Amino acid sequence: MDLANNFQVLFQGLALGSIYALVALGFVLIIRATNVVNFAQGDFAMVGAYTLVIFLNYLKVPYGWAFLLSLLSMVAFGLVFNYGVYFPLRNRPYLPVLISTLGASIFLQNSALAIFGPQPKLIPKVLNFDGFQVAGVFLDSQYLVILVVTMVCVVFQYFFFEHTLLGKKIQATSQDKDMARLLGIPVALMIAITFIYSAALGGLAGILVGPILFVSIGMGSIIALKAFAATIIGGFGDVKGAIVGGLFIGVVESFAAYYVSVPYKDAYAFAILFVVLIFLPQGFFGEKISQKA
Repeated sequence: MDLANNFQVLFQGLALGSIYALVALGFVLIIRATNVVNFAQGDFAMVGAYTLVIFLNYLKVPYGWAFLLSLLSMVAFGLVFNYGVYFPLRNRPYLPVLISTLGASIFLQNSALAIFGPQPKLIPKVLNFDGFQVAGVFLDSQYLVILVVTMVCVVFQYFFFEHTLLGKKIQATSQDKDMARLLGIPVALMIAITFIYSAALGGLAGILVGPILFVSIGMGSIIALKAFAATIIGGFGDVKGAIVGGLFIGVVESFAAYYVSVPYKDAYAFAILFVVLIFLPQGFFGEKISQKA
């Protein structure tokens, strides 16, 4: 086996796994805040990528400003999504809310199809150079950007939730909304902030992976399925589990595509999920649940 090729596959797997981890973090945050799976989470990535396409290709905004404006647009989109999809059903059982997010996903995909058409769009890399080679391993600039941005997001999220008052309020809301409300925490505002942050993470993932996978209607669905598998593998609702699960799926998927078969690349995540759940039903970091007879 060629060691350089293995490191090349590992590098690419970590980069793609970072995208899954970003979207999985969005899944986890919404699950913890509302106890509902947001099936439109992957479409946040699609919306973010297409927003960048609008600023770059249609409005001719310079890349740096287009990147920033796209993220700000996703902040506004997250707020609209919260009050348009979740908030009207906030006091209903989880099933209507879940169906509402599924309907929002279908609406977003068909809206993008009507506006942009079925042809995939191309967006440039964040950096203007292809990359460089180290010891026989080509380090693509876009993959490097993905890895660096993901690490920054993980560090920011840890600092925000562990060392800021707002982060602790959001955590309290996710743990027990009724108790948080009794303590004077504005629960509705905390959930809205969670949706905003989740939309920003999803949009960022779409913007970063767009130059690699192209911007298309179905890009969000593919990412979402693997990210959701990552949340289950890592431990449903666990933040560090979402990160580890995303990286794990990305790496295993890349090695399986390299050594086994590329056409079945998108199926490996679910094969991994099946195997992991056989031996670890709660995932890597899930809490063990015991029941008395």
